[in-house]
Amino acid sequence: MPSWQGKSKGNKLGYRIFIGVLRYGGIRPAYFLLVFVSVYYCLFSWNTARSMYRFFRYKIQYPRWRAIASVYRNIYIFGQTLIDKVVVMAGIPNRFSFDFDGEERLHAMVSSGKGGIMLSAHLGNWEVAGHLFTRLNTRINIVMFDGEHERIKSYLEGVTGGRNVNVIVLKDDLSHIYAINDALGKQELVCMHADRFLTGNKTAEKMFLGEPARFPVGPFLLASTFRVPVSFVFAFKETATHYHLYATDPKVYPGAKQGGLDQSMEDFVSVMEEKVRKYPLQWFNYYDFWSKD
Repeated sequence: MPSWQGKSKGNKLGYRIFIGVLRYGGIRPAYFLLVFVSVYYCLFSWNTARSMYRFFRYKIQYPRWRAIASVYRNIYIFGQTLIDKVVVMAGIPNRFSFDFDGEERLHAMVSSGKGGIMLSAHLGNWEVAGHLFTRLNTRINIVMFDGEHERIKSYLEGVTGGRNVNVIVLKDDLSHIYAINDALGKQELVCMHADRFLTGNKTAEKMFLGEPARFPVGPFLLASTFRVPVSFVFAFKETATHYHLYATDPKVYPGAKQGGLDQSMEDFVSVMEEKVRKYPLQWFNYYDFWSKD
C-alpha cells in the first residue's frame, strides 16, 4: 500500500526563512534559495527521489539522465508552487498572470443552484486555483487531510490570514460526511483531491499510465450519491509568472448501482492521465503510486 501519511515535508524554520526572503527581497531571491534546498531534498530525501525517478524513467519513459534531471526539476517546481501559494494568498506584490479554460463552466455550475463537486489531484498548484475560485461568488469548501504540523499551519495562517475558504478536515469519525452534506445542501461547492488515500480507505484499481493503480473510492461515491454537477479542475505553472487553469464540463453522474461510481472514476483517471502526460514535472505524488504492498 502506498506509504503516504498525509503530512507535508518541511519545518517552521524553513517556512520562516522563505517568508522573510519573500517579504524583503521578493520572489526571485526566494527562487534562488530554492535551488540549494532542492539539491538537499534530491540527495537526502531518498524515498522521494526514488519514487519520482521511477515515474519519469518507466512511466514517462525518459532516458536515464533526463529522468535524473527531471527529479531535481520536479522538486524545484514543487518548491516554487509553495512559494507562489504564500505570495498569492498573502497579497505580496507579484507579476503572476492566469489563463482559465472553463471558468464559465464553473460559473454555470454555481448559477444552477444545485451546488457541485470539484475534483482535482496533486498536480500543479491547487492552492493557487482555490484562491482564485473566490470570484465564483459562492462558498468554497475544501476537503483535505489536515496533515501539516499545527505549528507550521498556525504560522502560515498568521502570514496569509488563513485560507479564504472553508476547510473540511477528513476525520476517522466520518463527521466530514455530514459537513459535506450540509455544504451541498446549501448549494455550495465542495473541492477535494481524488488521487490519494490513507491506510484503511476503500479503493478501486484503475489503469493509469499503463499499469493498475489504486484510487480512493470516497470522492466518487460522494459524486454518485449526491448527484450534483462534478467538474475536474487543475492549475499548472507554465512559466515563472504564469498559470494555466482548467475546468471540465460539469457532469451529473447516476447512482452507484447505475454505474455512476465506476463512470466517474474512469472519467477522472482519463483526464488526470492526460494532464500528467502534458505536465509530468508537476505531478507531486512523492511515493510509489503503483505499489501493491
